[in-house]
Amino acid sequence: MIPFNKDILPEVKGTYIVGGTVRDLLLHRTPTDFDIAVTGDPENFAEKMAQRTKGHVIKLGKPGQTTIRVASGDKIFDITSLNGASIEDDLKKRDFTINAMAYHVYSEEVIDCLGGLQDLADKKVRMVSRKIFVKDPVRLIRAYRIGAHLNFRIEPQTASAIKSDAKLIHNSAGERIRVELFSMLGTSKSYDYLSQMDNSGLLTEILPDLAPLKGCLQNRHHLYDAFEHTMKAYDHLEILLNELKKILPDTFTQIRQYVDKNRPALIKCAILLHDIGKPLVKSTGSNGRSHFYGHARKSADLARKISRKLRFSNHERQFIDFIIRNHMKPLFLFTAHEKKTLTQKSLTRFYKKCGDNTPALLLHAIADVKAKQNRTHQRNRALIGFAKKMIYDFFNRFKPISNEPPLITGHDLIKVFGLTPSPLFKTILDLVDEAKLTHSIKDRTEALALVKEYLNLN
Repeated sequence: MIPFNKDILPEVKGTYIVGGTVRDLLLHRTPTDFDIAVTGDPENFAEKMAQRTKGHVIKLGKPGQTTIRVASGDKIFDITSLNGASIEDDLKKRDFTINAMAYHVYSEEVIDCLGGLQDLADKKVRMVSRKIFVKDPVRLIRAYRIGAHLNFRIEPQTASAIKSDAKLIHNSAGERIRVELFSMLGTSKSYDYLSQMDNSGLLTEILPDLAPLKGCLQNRHHLYDAFEHTMKAYDHLEILLNELKKILPDTFTQIRQYVDKNRPALIKCAILLHDIGKPLVKSTGSNGRSHFYGHARKSADLARKISRKLRFSNHERQFIDFIIRNHMKPLFLFTAHEKKTLTQKSLTRFYKKCGDNTPALLLHAIADVKAKQNRTHQRNRALIGFAKKMIYDFFNRFKPISNEPPLITGHDLIKVFGLTPSPLFKTILDLVDEAKLTHSIKDRTEALALVKEYLNLN
């Protein structure tokens, strides 16, 4: 018997819990979304259910394909009519066997006409029929998303069908691809499934800008071509995110909260696209060495086009653009550190410019450098150590000071110095803020003295 409180449902005998909800309940996972198929009028069913659960009713979908949603607290119930003359007909029109089971609420019977229970036991994702990807191509990526969430393998015939049908993904809406892709990237073992997507050809159908990276040889700092480097960087980033306590023990609590807030999928997506501009800017110097001048900017520009095509949100687009566009900055700071020319002012300006993107940029830098060679060279180890120290410095020095109230405000510039509001205000207040963050000044008196000195010099 599946644990489900049928008292919240109207007494309609032809009531079935269906799809992924049954799968999750059988796996003892706690779903928040429930799919329900009924033999009667779904709208009438939903109205009665909303009364019982004190929820509210929302109509979704197109005419003839209507889903009635009941939202109650943190749970969502999507109610539809049976898609076919019987529950068996309905199940045969679904995507994967582990999603094609039903639970008859009143007989408490699991209906499994396609072998989903066995596939669940075997931990595999198997297509219901050879036609499923033609009917809805987004199922191509959904197979990997389900596999990644459950740690299930893609059954060989299903993997072969995905390879044959990969180009059909272009018939899917960008926002639907994005939802499936981000859901997969957000899992802890997404690298394995991303690699499988590449082997099937689906990855480069979704993200065609990755294809030119294959065979794009790099400079002496890189053992791998641009594509293999990208995949290894992704793998290193995922390992880093999975093992934060081990790799970053001094900042584990802070970085864990940061990663959870900024979504691992978004950080991973940025590293997946961080070098896509390299083939377009590649040049060869007189010494025969390859150069990729401006590749960060070019990669960010291409990523913005991908973001628009796949309908990323403004926040997602801006975050990915910033990380890619600035992903070389930590290396430049490290080079200055090596030359002993790095100042506290330079670090502070970096933190101020990058703001809350700073930790993601530094995590990216660690993964990026780890992916250059098959073993970590001394300079790369030093760079990784430098990035870790910067993460600590950001959270334990810069953030606490930057969160303090400003030493002076625009009101002080008017009252004390008789200035009229203008763009000069921002210049002065930034100067004071930077001096506070670098410990050059520590209180209001010193801040006012700094402003007086600045105005006398200018």
